[in-house]
Amino acid sequence: MPFPVVSPVVSNVKLLSREQAILEFNRRVLAQAQRDDVPLLERLRYICIVSSNLDEFFEVRFADVLEAARTPGIGIGRDEVALATNLAQALVEDQYRVFNDELAPALQAAGIWILNHADRNAAQREWVASFFRKQVQPLLVPIGLDPSHPFPQVANKSLNFIVRLGGQDAFGRDNDIAIVRIPRVLPRVIRLPAHLVDPGQQAFVLLSSIIRAHLEELFPGRDIHAFSQFRITRDSDIEVDEDDVTDLRQALRSKMSTRQFGRAVRLEVVRSCPDDLTAFLVEQFDIDPQAVFRVHGPVNLVRLTQLIDQADAPHLRFPDYMPGWPEGLPTTGLFQHVRHHDCLLHHPFESFDAVVQFLREAVYDPDVLAIKQTIYRTGSQSVLMELLLEAVRRGKEVLAVVELKARFDEEANINWAERLEALGAQVVYGVVGLKTHGKMMLITRREGHRLRRYAHLSTGNYNPRTARLYTDVGYLTASPELTHDIDTVFQQLSSLTQLRPPRQLLLAPFNLQTQMLRLIERVADAARAGRPGRIVVKVNSLTDEVLVHELVRAGQAGAHIDLIVRGACILPPGLEGLTDRIRVRSVVGRMLEHTRVFYFRWGDAEHEEQLYLSSADWMNRNMTRRVEVAWPVRHPALRQRVIDECLIPYLLDARDAWRQLPDGRYERVPPTGHSAQQALMARHHDRHPTDT
Repeated sequence: MPFPVVSPVVSNVKLLSREQAILEFNRRVLAQAQRDDVPLLERLRYICIVSSNLDEFFEVRFADVLEAARTPGIGIGRDEVALATNLAQALVEDQYRVFNDELAPALQAAGIWILNHADRNAAQREWVASFFRKQVQPLLVPIGLDPSHPFPQVANKSLNFIVRLGGQDAFGRDNDIAIVRIPRVLPRVIRLPAHLVDPGQQAFVLLSSIIRAHLEELFPGRDIHAFSQFRITRDSDIEVDEDDVTDLRQALRSKMSTRQFGRAVRLEVVRSCPDDLTAFLVEQFDIDPQAVFRVHGPVNLVRLTQLIDQADAPHLRFPDYMPGWPEGLPTTGLFQHVRHHDCLLHHPFESFDAVVQFLREAVYDPDVLAIKQTIYRTGSQSVLMELLLEAVRRGKEVLAVVELKARFDEEANINWAERLEALGAQVVYGVVGLKTHGKMMLITRREGHRLRRYAHLSTGNYNPRTARLYTDVGYLTASPELTHDIDTVFQQLSSLTQLRPPRQLLLAPFNLQTQMLRLIERVADAARAGRPGRIVVKVNSLTDEVLVHELVRAGQAGAHIDLIVRGACILPPGLEGLTDRIRVRSVVGRMLEHTRVFYFRWGDAEHEEQLYLSSADWMNRNMTRRVEVAWPVRHPALRQRVIDECLIPYLLDARDAWRQLPDGRYERVPPTGHSAQQALMARHHDRHPTDT
């Protein structure tokens, strides 16, 4: 697939860096941990989410920045690296401040204690000591460093201790540094038995606290002079020269074993770690000293999700939400219904079970002959994948386009691909040099003397678990034009043959970006001519400079532009005379906003507006380095429903929304009104098919 050639649009607006935009998003997530109207354990969960996001930032984005800074001619220097590092340092400082000064006291007030050694009473210390000796110590292998015991391999994001020892070892030598690696099989949060705490209270101890309290038992006869937890973050992108491999699956599987030991990009130590031990670790990992993060607490706050899961306090979590059945959709006989009606599925407010039922009916319907599906992130356990396996067993033709390079899901996807192939499914791995990110399912059914196609398209993944946590839109259709286009895409992905371009479907890397540019320009032309010009885009990220510059030009032409960008946005709005007709807002609530909607209006007539749903964010990688799809919603009632549920509520949200300022920072919209997500949850809650 050749890359499209798009001329860059020159603009006098200085764009924000991607690193700044990503870290600003995490500041908004961190702010969720400070909201009094969010249940306490959910506030703690937002702290964990920030830590997880920062891990990925360093593993992927920051690692790329470091690589670019080391490559002559790229245009990224040490100043850019330092800026990103300083922003991350400030964010981490605030994160631990919120955890220590706000959440920990609030948890204690609610009867949930995280006990350090000094806080534990005699009975609790005795229990912890027994737990250490029976459950922890047998799995620890301290390594005293000397020429025959070199610094051990330390895996990405693993918990470790560095210890400076006094005295001599068993052989009369003065080696004074030891490393203790903590196995991942050990739980990081341990709940104390109820009989050891006061009635109505719950107490937890961190594994790091247990080990810290009993380090001397690992080094009998030696004095502990100093110690620190530490954690290293490594470049975790798997690099495979796709032009030089004959079997991508095997190449990726062989690379996965080394992912845990990529180049070090961040070192976390506790604040009390002595400078000489920190310097020793910096030297061992060959890491820039400015990439050392001294934290006031455990070095991996992500692991506190184990406390959230173990705590017996349902009143401190969000209430369980039961999504309703999709509006207007029967629970059985979906083919007969979809044959006459396109259907919109709004997750998680409407149940993802409808998608599972759609595939289940296809699998067990003797008239269904073939099923084609893209697979990006399904998870290691998936009812949808099990249904595809059953379809193969029942003799149906199954084509699975498995994206093996879905970051951090490579192993699960390889395993599914191998199981499908073992049964006889046709499995392909997309296109060399591109990730297949489009979400499509196509079902071919014999009806009388003809074949009819049915399809499901989605802005999100075929993953029932995340479908309860992410907002996404699915689309069921039997439209001959649209299903023909989807079949064309599957043919191209499998055969790599140059086929006639789709008629309705937009496809990256071919025409998705260029069509977005044309539509932006059409709106701009209308605004220049004095007609209504309106653009509303809802995406996860907006970092494609070509599209950003064209949006700036449209705003300068008089178009009114609203951008609902949950994550990173490099376009600074509100600059006088430049971007003052552009507004950027971000909604961070209970659900992860994941829907991609593109709306354009260039007049007052009905035919002078267009709305697309898509799998693609407005990022350069989505437009030029991935296979993405976008499809028009042409049915007036469904188009209006997308506007009413996916756009307007978020433009009016006065509970979970943030406004972006011209300097790239965000301010919270005064929480005086409704939450878009809460309103949609109330609208669709527990709706049954008979209610429609």
